[in-house]
Amino acid sequence: KSPIIQSLFKSLSPMLYFSTKDEIVEKLPEDVLTVMKWKLSTITPVLIRETVLKCGFQLVDIETTEDWLGTWGKHLKCLTFRRIKSFQKVNHYPGSFHLGRKDKLWNNIKRMQKKYGKEVFGFFPDTYVLPADMKVLKKTWEEDPDRCWIKKPCASARGTGVKLIHKWSQVPKTRPAVVQRYVSDPYLINGSKFDLRLYVLVPSFNPLRIYLFEDGLVRFASEKYSLSDKSFANRFIHLTNYSINKKSSAYTSNDDVNLCQGHKWSLKSFWSYMSDSGIDVDKIKATIVDMIIKTVISAEGPIRRLMKLHARRPYNCFELFGFDIMLDKELRPWLLEVNISPSLHSKSTLDLNVKGPLVRDMLNIAGFELPQKPAAGSTETVCLHAEGIRHQPIPRLLLAEEIRNESLFSSKYSNGSANVLDDLTLDDLYCLMETEDENNRRGSFLRVFPTETSDVYFKYFDVVTYYNRLLWAWEQTFHDKRINGISKIQELFEKVKKQENHNTKMQEPEDLVTITVH
Repeated sequence: KSPIIQSLFKSLSPMLYFSTKDEIVEKLPEDVLTVMKWKLSTITPVLIRETVLKCGFQLVDIETTEDWLGTWGKHLKCLTFRRIKSFQKVNHYPGSFHLGRKDKLWNNIKRMQKKYGKEVFGFFPDTYVLPADMKVLKKTWEEDPDRCWIKKPCASARGTGVKLIHKWSQVPKTRPAVVQRYVSDPYLINGSKFDLRLYVLVPSFNPLRIYLFEDGLVRFASEKYSLSDKSFANRFIHLTNYSINKKSSAYTSNDDVNLCQGHKWSLKSFWSYMSDSGIDVDKIKATIVDMIIKTVISAEGPIRRLMKLHARRPYNCFELFGFDIMLDKELRPWLLEVNISPSLHSKSTLDLNVKGPLVRDMLNIAGFELPQKPAAGSTETVCLHAEGIRHQPIPRLLLAEEIRNESLFSSKYSNGSANVLDDLTLDDLYCLMETEDENNRRGSFLRVFPTETSDVYFKYFDVVTYYNRLLWAWEQTFHDKRINGISKIQELFEKVKKQENHNTKMQEPEDLVTITVH
């Protein structure tokens, strides 16, 4: 197999190909391998290390070189993103804590509930952020003193600090925490509760593109479900985290990705089990996809604005999110939390069979540009800026052409007249080419946004950007005839290129327009 993925278009650069351990891939040229450096962090999972090594990367630390191409690490402070060079890629966005922190996530969902109603955004259990919501929680508690709640730290993972509570004395009075209504009527399998871990990849926030991995994990509590008072302290009954349940003497492992046994299943085998039980799986999946899109949109505004402020290029960032979802006895999905650093540890065969393809396809969608060897004796940073790779302007600046398009399309759209596809610029075509190339590299991911029906979600955005409308218009026209669409883009690109003599580099300062970012 080739070590690179060629673009669907003549004018775009190829991307590196990442593979699983069983694939046989040709070796890259030595002059390319010499500049392929991957920065290690203290939390880089073994599976990531193995995958990038197989691709041809050298593993380095920051003291060795600053010319690394990619890294997988902890979330960075917003200002740190400004130090990332234009050819480097990290696995987080500035501001993704708006999804990953339980208090921030709830504030986003609550804002949407107030604006659009619980019937639209009611998929998240009622939550109270302490100590700010203490009085409101106290009032709610007194109205239903027998209700069970679950206490969580605002920022934690793997079940750390999570506890069921049913007495007011158990509520933290001064420490920051979230207290969430406990979903006490879960759908049970073999008498145990479980949750679904879904993997959601966002390679771009403007335009917004969301992918859902076709497989995932189903994690079971290792002891039978009970709501008796004496069960509340038993984490093996009420929590489904593997990091907790693996310590239970009742825990049974499962190494077969196709079998529904033990306390961890693959998501694919779970859907088969549910379908065989006569359950409408497609309906549940559609509800979950809708929930995922709305959740990401709830945080899209702040993340997009922080990207504009702190990142040199859209290329610099991508992020894999772990969505934890539970079904109640009516098979209604509930979003429990979103993880910004989902575990990629793969000690079991089942984990490896799910996460190996996940990591491969994630890195291929993220898209790592094929590096070029520096000139002899050069001390310059490795140049990766091949023709056709669209660059993000410097912080707080937009190309005059993009601003023109925003204004023009807003006017067209408000009048319900001409289609956005009638007057495409070179930058529009680059956006479409990148989007088609990315989708072509999706592997076992499904792109759930944008689609030909994306416009139904536009009302939930703070601002519907020009590029979001552009991709929706494109999907409306070409979602069922992509080959024709790809040919059309290539034809238009060659035509516009000749007409405008335009290139993708930053325009001169006098062509830049400063806009205020709130």
